[in-house]
Amino acid sequence: MNYVQKQKLRQVKRARRVRSKMSGTSAQPRISVYRSNKHIQIQVIDDEQGKTLTAVSDLGKSKSIAGTKTERTVVVAKDLAKAMKKAKITKAAFDRGANKYHGRVKAVAETLREEGIEV
Repeated sequence: MNYVQKQKLRQVKRARRVRSKMSGTSAQPRISVYRSNKHIQIQVIDDEQGKTLTAVSDLGKSKSIAGTKTERTVVVAKDLAKAMKKAKITKAAFDRGANKYHGRVKAVAETLREEGIEV
């Protein structure tokens, strides 16, 4: 097994470990964060029904949103908070996936808390 395969296996294990401890419900959906090198995508998921309630991304918006990746992430997280309030969701479980809780992933959680969402 080469280095890249080991890294991918570790990433999958981390994501499974985090994901096994939480589940989204109608009352408290799961916020899933996907972070790539350039972009970020955030979804609010109800695992009981198997549906995505709302989702936002900076794909296509990255040229219109100026600043660093973290600053763009904060703008996207604010958009998600507005969409969650419109859907009357005030409480959610935060699923960081295989990512560490720092940088852009942390910025998402902190922005949601500032906007009044209980994470």
